[in-house]
Amino acid sequence: MIQALIFYVFAAITIASGVMVVSSRNPVHSVLFLILAFFNAAGLFVLIGAEFIAMILVVVYVGAVAVLFLFVVMMLDINFVELRQGFMKYLPIGLLIGVVIFAELFFVVTSWVIAPDLITAAPAPDPTAVTNTHALGALLYTRYVYLFQSAGLILLIAMIGAIVLTLRTRQGVKRQRISAQLARTTEETVEVVKVQRGEGV
Repeated sequence: MIQALIFYVFAAITIASGVMVVSSRNPVHSVLFLILAFFNAAGLFVLIGAEFIAMILVVVYVGAVAVLFLFVVMMLDINFVELRQGFMKYLPIGLLIGVVIFAELFFVVTSWVIAPDLITAAPAPDPTAVTNTHALGALLYTRYVYLFQSAGLILLIAMIGAIVLTLRTRQGVKRQRISAQLARTTEETVEVVKVQRGEGV
C-alpha cells in the first residue's frame, strides 16, 4: 500500500514537472522543473529495484546535463522574444507531429499483449546472485560492447562539434598567447631608466 502510494506521488510529480517544462515561459524555470522531473524519475527507478539507473539519472542528467543547460541559458544572451515570434508559423506542423505521435502511442497501448509463456521462456535472473550494476556491466561490455563504444564515439564527436561551433574569434577581446609570452626577451620586457636626482620618472 505504501509503495503504491509513493509510486503515484512520484508519477504525478514527474508528469506535472514535464508539463511545466514545456509550458513555462522562463527557460530557467523550465530547467528547474526538468531537474525536479529527473529526481522523481529516479525515485520511480528505485521503487522497481533499479538503483544503479536511478543513481546514473541523478549524477549524469541532474548533475551534469541539466546544470550545464541551466548555466548556458543564464550566461548566453538569448532573445527569447525573437525566438517566440515564429511560434504561430510552425504551429500547424507541430500539431500534425503531435497528432501522429499520440496516434502511435494509442496503437501501441491498445495492442499491448503479454504472452502467457513469456515468463517461463525468459526467466529473470536471481537478484541474490548478482547486483544490478554487475549484471548491467556484464551485458554492456560483452554482448553490446561495440554499440556501447560507438555511442561513446558519437557523443565525443557531438561534443567536439559543439565546441568548434561556439569557438569564434571576437574583435577587441584580449586572449592569452603562451607562445608569445615565452618568446619575449629581456630587452623587450625590462626597460632600465636612469632617473636624475630631484626628477621623477
